[in-house]
Amino acid sequence: MAALDQGRAQAAAFRRERDVWRTVVAVLQHLLIYALLLAGAVLFTAPWAWMVVASLQDVSDMFRWPPSWIPVNPSLDNYARFLRTQHLGRMFFNSGYCAVAVTSLQLFFNSLAAYTFAKRRFPGRDFIFLMMLSTFMIPGQVTQIPSYLILMHMPLFGGNNLLGQGGHGWLDSYWGLIAPGAVSTYGIFLLRQYMKTIPDELLDAARIDGASEFRLYAQVVLPLTTPALAAMGIFTFTYVWNDFFWPLIIISSPSLRTLPLGLALFVVAHRTVWDLVMAGSVVATLPVLLLFLLFQRHFVRGIALSGLR
Repeated sequence: MAALDQGRAQAAAFRRERDVWRTVVAVLQHLLIYALLLAGAVLFTAPWAWMVVASLQDVSDMFRWPPSWIPVNPSLDNYARFLRTQHLGRMFFNSGYCAVAVTSLQLFFNSLAAYTFAKRRFPGRDFIFLMMLSTFMIPGQVTQIPSYLILMHMPLFGGNNLLGQGGHGWLDSYWGLIAPGAVSTYGIFLLRQYMKTIPDELLDAARIDGASEFRLYAQVVLPLTTPALAAMGIFTFTYVWNDFFWPLIIISSPSLRTLPLGLALFVVAHRTVWDLVMAGSVVATLPVLLLFLLFQRHFVRGIALSGLR
């Protein structure tokens, strides 16, 4: 009996020691994960934080070594000078108008195509979707020259005749800024993956009640796809708002310049006016930051669930 009690005591001590080690390992794993997340957060937020700090300093203080993360003489003079920039309101309007237009078009066309690929059955559906995904392997720079030529020879626009000759077409216009981004392969893929998680039985029940396909899309599928739509909307708005290269190619009129092109104007005679660039960059990031904060919950949920199937 004593031997049995001793064995039980040893087993209990072993289990306690094992539980202690498991707790220690779990705590160490959590500490390692949080340390990596903290390092990643610092790595990605430090440039933006330094930009905000630099926007509050004079150029002489901005490039002082060692750099100071706390402004020595903080001032809003850089913002005041930036806000007095000529045509600044027009540049904000152009960026906002193009970003909202492209985002709205992509939300409609991408979701419509995603519904077709996710919930409709027709011959060649999977092959067409596979061919569409293959465009991911084509760099965007490769398609910019063909896109430029197509816009330039758009018939009956910008002085062109019926054959697309004689004028500039959709170049140097809102059409040229908006139309090429109306549909996105990535957006279709993202929404399709999310729509695949919607039960087909729900749609079949609506069909039995007499709902048309477009009504299924608009009143059943879209409300359930709100998180993925929010994620895609944030991606699209951010990309168009910050896009510099495509507007640089097709825009020549000062009245059509977007905000990134306006920031490039502060490079004068091989000299960059860094104080105004920093202040302008902070102002330019505020709409995107506000958009993300407003839809953060939907954004995270949409990204998390879009890859389930």
